[in-house]
Amino acid sequence: MTEDLTAYYLPLDDGSLQSTAATESPWDTRQQHGGPPTAVLARAVEQAVEDGDLQIARFTADFLGPIPQGRVTTEVEVVRPGRRITMLRARLLVDDRPAVAATAWCIRRDPGSTAELETRAAAPPLPDEQPRRAFFPGVSPEWGYGRSIDWRFVSGDSAEPGPVVVWTRLRVPLVLGEPTTGVQRLLVVADSTNGVSGEVPMAQWLFIPPTMTATVQRAPEGEWMLLDASSTTGPDGIGLATGRMSDDRGPLAVVTQPLLVSRR
Repeated sequence: MTEDLTAYYLPLDDGSLQSTAATESPWDTRQQHGGPPTAVLARAVEQAVEDGDLQIARFTADFLGPIPQGRVTTEVEVVRPGRRITMLRARLLVDDRPAVAATAWCIRRDPGSTAELETRAAAPPLPDEQPRRAFFPGVSPEWGYGRSIDWRFVSGDSAEPGPVVVWTRLRVPLVLGEPTTGVQRLLVVADSTNGVSGEVPMAQWLFIPPTMTATVQRAPEGEWMLLDASSTTGPDGIGLATGRMSDDRGPLAVVTQPLLVSRR
C-alpha cells in the first residue's frame, strides 16, 4: 500500500492497480474497505461490456475474507450474453489471491423511453460544510477511506448507533488519471451502509457483511449522492443493513447487506 491519497488506486505498468491509503479499512490499515474493491470490479465489468448503453443494474460483491492491501488485478467473463440484458462474473485478486467475487446484471438503457413514468423525489438540502466529525469510536481521524469522502450528515452520525441520512461525495478518483463513472462512485459509498447505520456500539459488537448487493435504477448525475441507511437485528445473530441512495433528481439504488451480529 502507498500512503498516496490522490486516488484509491494507482495504475501500474502491467495493467494492475496498487491500493493506496484511501482504501483503508477502519479497523486495520493493512486491509481494504469493501467499497473501493467493489467499484474496481464494476470498472472491470464496464470495460468488458464495451457498450455505454448497457448499464449495471444489479451488482453483488461477495467478500471472500479480509481484503489485504497490495497489487490488485481483475478477471471478467460473460455468463449470459445478450443485446438487451447480459450477465457477467468477475473476480478481484490481491497479489494473485482471490479476495472478492462478483456478479453483475446489465440492462440496456433506452434514453427517454420511460420519461413519463419516472419517479422523482425531493431530497433534503445539502448541509453546509461541516467540521470533521469523529468516524467511529476507536478509529483514527486520519482513517484513509473516511477522509477520501466528504460526509455531510442530514440526520444521525456515524459516531453514534442508529440510522443516518448523509450526503456523500468522493474526494478522489477511483483510479488515478481516469474518470470515475457514476456507478463506480455509487459503489465506493454503497458498502458503507452497514458501517454508518449500526444499531449497536462497534466497541462491543461485531456486525460483519459477507456480501453486498446494489440494485441500480440509474447512475448519479452529479457528484453528490444521498445515503439513507438503517440496520435491523434478528433474534439469532443475523442482521440486515439497508440503504437507499438518491440524488437531487430522485432514486438511484437500493443496497442490502446481511450481517453476522455477535458480541466481541
